[in-house]
Amino acid sequence: MLDQIFQGVLDGETPIVQAEIKKALEGGISPLEIINEGLIKAMDEVGRRMKNGDMFMPEVLVAAETMKQGLALVKPLLEEGSYQSLGKVVIGTVAGDLHDIGKNLVAMLLESSGFEVIDLGVDVSLEQFLAAVEEHKPQLVGLSALLTTTMASMRDTVKALSEKAPGVKTMVGGAPVNQEFAREIGAGGYAPDGAAAVELAKSLID
Repeated sequence: MLDQIFQGVLDGETPIVQAEIKKALEGGISPLEIINEGLIKAMDEVGRRMKNGDMFMPEVLVAAETMKQGLALVKPLLEEGSYQSLGKVVIGTVAGDLHDIGKNLVAMLLESSGFEVIDLGVDVSLEQFLAAVEEHKPQLVGLSALLTTTMASMRDTVKALSEKAPGVKTMVGGAPVNQEFAREIGAGGYAPDGAAAVELAKSLID
């Protein structure tokens, strides 16, 4: 049944995943095992396939949505405190930038890989990032930009976070951003795509 759940997530077959989860629960498999060995394991494989070019964006989005639907069935059955997220991430598109497709994909992949994600949306000011860090106490902040004109906002936000919340690590991404720019502004890391963002988040929190 766990294999069926795993394969169902890869294939984006939500009804199959939900049916197999119900069977697994009736068969005495614990909710935590279903999450770790079925759902999250499948999303790890999705990330690997995406990185290798064996899965493409539409398939990845469907798999992530299927995983979320499966998780919604199981999570309420967990004992309090038994499910530990990989970490907490605040994410947003920086001030002056209204693009959200890449940011949304990264948020979805992070969430379906086991992170708790607080998505601040688009055109997020430096002050809003700082307020969210104060409120949610994340280990990581993800900053996205699609316009070269908003890279200055990214620079300013990374600088402010490093000064006011030095324990919080930052990762950056978006079309005009690269590893060199990330290093130059003092970000914790750079991810070129959603799969790389999940890997980077895991390495930064570890």
